[in-house]
Formats: sequence, C-alpha cells, structure tokens
Amino acid sequence: MKEILIDPITRLEGHGNVSIFLNEKGDVENAYLKIPEFRGFEKFCIGRKAELMPQLTSRICGVCPVAHHFAGTKALDQAFTVEPPSAAKKLRELMYMAYIVYDHTLHFYYLGGPDFIVGIDAPPEKRNILGVIEKAGMDVAKDVIKHRAYGQKITEIIGGKATHPVCGLPGGISKPLNEANRQEIERMAASCQDFAQFTLKLFHDVVLNNAKYVGLIKSQTYSMPTYYMGLVDKNNKVNFYDGKVRVVDPKGQEFLKFDAQDYLNHIGEHVEEWTYSKFPYLKAVGWRGLTAGADNGIYRVGPLGRLNASEGMATPLAQAEYDQMYKTFGCKPVHSTLAFHWARLIELLYATERAMELVKDSEITSTNVRNKPGAPTEGVGIVEAARGTLIHHYTLDKNALISDVNMIVATTNNYPSICMSIRDAAKGLIHNGKVEEGILNMVEMAFRAYDPCFGCATHTAVGQMPLTVEVFDSQKQLIRRLSR
Repeated sequence: MKEILIDPITRLEGHGNVSIFLNEKGDVENAYLKIPEFRGFEKFCIGRKAELMPQLTSRICGVCPVAHHFAGTKALDQAFTVEPPSAAKKLRELMYMAYIVYDHTLHFYYLGGPDFIVGIDAPPEKRNILGVIEKAGMDVAKDVIKHRAYGQKITEIIGGKATHPVCGLPGGISKPLNEANRQEIERMAASCQDFAQFTLKLFHDVVLNNAKYVGLIKSQTYSMPTYYMGLVDKNNKVNFYDGKVRVVDPKGQEFLKFDAQDYLNHIGEHVEEWTYSKFPYLKAVGWRGLTAGADNGIYRVGPLGRLNASEGMATPLAQAEYDQMYKTFGCKPVHSTLAFHWARLIELLYATERAMELVKDSEITSTNVRNKPGAPTEGVGIVEAARGTLIHHYTLDKNALISDVNMIVATTNNYPSICMSIRDAAKGLIHNGKVEEGILNMVEMAFRAYDPCFGCATHTAVGQMPLTVEVFDSQKQLIRRLSR
C-alpha cells in the first residue's frame, strides 16, 4: 500500500497533516487528518482564580480570542449565579459581531477564497492573499485590510484590546460605552455592512456564476449527510451570542434543543490513538465510527451547521441571502461541504446588520453594565465561535478557584466530519495512482471549508503523554529507544 503525505496542510490555523493510503490499483483505501500538536489548556487552568478565566482562555487562539473570552465570561455568569444587565449583554454582543466581521473576512480572502478567486489549479504561490489582490485589484485589498481593522477597532473600544480582550467580568462588562465611541462604531459598522454586501456580490460573480464551481460545490465528492448544531434565539433564528443549542437531523427535522448547562447529557467524546483531538458525537445516536448518515451521532457546526440548524436569519438582508442559498440548492439542509463558504458570507452580512441594530439601541450607552456576583458554584458558557459551537465548563471551589475545566471547541466538534470530508474527497478525486498538485489542493479544500483551528482543538491532558526517545551514536546508528 502506498502512502501520500500532505505535510504541512496549508491555509488554516494550527498544524496538521493528511495521510492518504492507496491500494494496489492506485485508488484511495483511506485517508486520515492527524493533529500532531498538543496544548494542555484545560490543565493549565486548574487552581487559577476564576475571574482570570476569560483572559487566560482568550490566549488559546489569537484568531478567535473574543469567542473564548465570552464563553468564559458566560460560564462565570452562571458559576457566580448572576445575570448581567441588559446593556452589558448588548455590549458583549456588539463586540462579538465585530469579531465575526474580522474573522469571516480573514477566512474568505486569505484562507478559503483564494481557491475560487484565483483558481483551484493556480500555482500554489498564487493561491493566497497576494493572488487575490492580483486578481481582484488593489482597491479590494485595501477594503479587506480596512474592514478587518474596523472589526478589531470595535473590539478594542469595547474590549480594551484589539486582540485578547479584557472587558468580560462575571455579571457584566468592565466599562460602559460613551456617545463619541458609539458614533465611531456606528460609522465603522455601516461601512462593514457595505463591504459585506460587496463580498457577497463578488462571491456571486466569481463562484455562483461559474458552472464549473457550482458543479463542484454540488458534487457528491464534497457532499455528506450529517446532523447539524447551532445556537438559536426564541424564534429559531441564528444567534452567535446567546440562546438554546438546536440540533437537526440529516433531513432537517429538529432532533434536540437544550440549554447550555445540559450539554453533557447530549454530547459525548470519542478518542482515537492516532490524533490528539477528540471526536464528539450525539449520545442519543451513538458513535459508529467515521461514517455519515442518521445512524451515526456525528454532527457539524459552523456557518453551514448554524444555517442548517436554524429556521432563518434575524436580519432582513441576511435572510434574503439565506433564502437564495437554499433555493439554489433546492433542499434544506444543504449537505455540501463547500457551501460553508456561502453560509459564512451570509453570516458576515448578518453580523454587520446586527451590529447596526445594537449600536443604535438607546440602551447601548447605559452606565448600568454590571451586577454583583454571588457565591461560587459551577457554570457552562456556550457561544458560536466563527468556526462553530464553543463550550466552556468550569467548576469552582469555595474559594472561587478553578477545580475542573472542560472545553469543547468548534473545530473539535467538526473533527469527525473533517476527517470524513478529506477521505471522501480523496476517494472521489484520486484514481489509478494519478496524483497531481491540483488534486491534492482539492483534497485540502475539503477541510479548508470548515475554517479549522487546530491550535484550539487539542487541550486536555489525562495521565501522561506518550513519549518516545531515540538515542543515536556518532555514526547515526540507533543504540537505545525509551518509551512511555
């Protein structure tokens, strides 16, 4: 059996490699996405002061620190039995919309979009932001940089820092928003909304008006029926910051709907020996290995997961685009992995519309932004990170020190599906041993659609890490091997 190794895989956060195994005929027998990095964040947190968690966990990832910050803050709200004032929740959500803007912009223009804007078969050195600039023009590049900066500036105004914010406190937020800053945020949010509409038009012109791309998106190579999960509001509309977790089955029927504190009743985590990342699944269905369909508890999260798990968007422009996406595919849920890109841009538009609603809210400049915390107990905070459902679960001792932590991050939720998507893409694209660079890039497209962050996805440490030490002499001969 022949092995093809893609190492490192590119245009993602974190590290990983793909092993593709070919049989004697040169067809794909199997493929694995392996996560070789290990980061023990859950263990780092034990014994820390509880109020440090929103700042400490934001360091898990420099791309989605806002998500970890507010998942931690919401967990502390519950752990200290305190409900934040309405103005504080609106400020948190406003800052969250800014994070979605700069994160979704990053993925489309820097990571996923180059495959479509520059071309799947373009040379590797062109499939990046520089190739996008060359193809789309310098004015587009300037707008990309400007609006990512706007998202981070809004984060800085509310959160205290553009990256790794420091504003979240149990029971509220550290400071109110003054009128001058509110006006500045409104100006930036309005510009971001125009940019989101431009980006969707670009996607329609370059991707949806290209029959080859549409055929690829709809192809069986990139299609996989699973369950889908995401936060929804009381009307079952997409909500990034708050709500209930809703799960639909592969036919789009509601399967589960639960509160954050009940997640352990519904989500289990399977372990495989060849990777440091876990494999979450729905307990009510069970783990049946890396297989798709209603008989296996694998589910997907993130932009497509959220749209599939919801009954629409809560803002008008995003809702119109949502309707068009499902009309184009002719079904709901959509099982095409490459549809994550379209869903992500619909969410980008929604985030800008919601930001405009919040920044114009008369309560947004209220000075009542924190309530007094109660006694320490246990809490779960769930938000929708750019990559999908993010869960922080903290247990506090009587001194408000962290005694236990569990985190299930978006990429971990998606990891089983990412593995299957890579395997299925490889099987659909590689035949008779013919492997070209463009084909390998199309295999990578299967995971890139999820916008994975493997730096976030591996943090728990149970017992000792496996370790092998090999000692070689001066002639490069192995003289001793020690294993744990």
